[in-house]
Amino acid sequence: MNMLLTSQQIKTFYERHKATELTFTKEMVETTGLISKQTALKCMGEFWPCLIYSTSFESAKIVANTKSGLLQKLQESNNAGSLKFCFIDFETGNPMVIFVGCRSAGYTPYGASPDMVIISLQFTQRPPDDLIAILGQILDANVNSVQRRGERIIITNDTQRRLNIASRDIAITIQGVPRQCILRDISFFGAKVIIMGIAKFLEDKEIELAIDFDEPHQSFSLKGRFVRSEKVEGRKELVAMAIAFDETAVPMGYKMRINNYICIVRADSRTSETLVQDTGDADADA
Repeated sequence: MNMLLTSQQIKTFYERHKATELTFTKEMVETTGLISKQTALKCMGEFWPCLIYSTSFESAKIVANTKSGLLQKLQESNNAGSLKFCFIDFETGNPMVIFVGCRSAGYTPYGASPDMVIISLQFTQRPPDDLIAILGQILDANVNSVQRRGERIIITNDTQRRLNIASRDIAITIQGVPRQCILRDISFFGAKVIIMGIAKFLEDKEIELAIDFDEPHQSFSLKGRFVRSEKVEGRKELVAMAIAFDETAVPMGYKMRINNYICIVRADSRTSETLVQDTGDADADA
């Protein structure tokens, strides 16, 4: 899920994160839209299939088969090549191919297989802006989720539109029992919801929150627990419950949604109306 980025934002991504390595776990493959079957190392005009293990804006590691003849071809080319990335463009559904010039810096065995190696590549040029944009948003979201973890986004008509949240009326499961609630605010690692019930019977209960986003459509399941409660003025049957998410299970795509919103409103003079510092319990982040 990519937002429109200015050349200055791409430059900032590159300068801030150029040495940070991103490992292509299953979640990262899905988040970036990497088409693993179409990645390859181009060497002396030929394409050699490989898996991209990790990359930064300065280097990459790929997994390749020694029986393919790639290592010999790299020797013949004086270790020069071009790494081919292939991503799905989420807006059009078409493949996006990106090449980065590189040189091999050596290889090491991969796992227990005698035929597989990890080849270290050093980029010989700055990657194209498209690659910086795709990876930069993830790297930036990881950093900001730590640095700005206490900032809450109050859900108004405006913030709902900017975040592309489908509805403030969302589903919540409380210890396996499905309920409905109203989303009041969200952050990287927490949320606050309004729900019917009695606070003392809800506090510390394990929950699972389902939030749907549009453009493009994405659904995220966020597990956590209720950590504190607030009264809802004039509504005795309702209570506002703060949620702390399980930080190890927060989807990367969700972090990017929150981070992209923060990036958009960072320079907006109206941010004070929609982005506030959490003054509640340190562990709630809600």
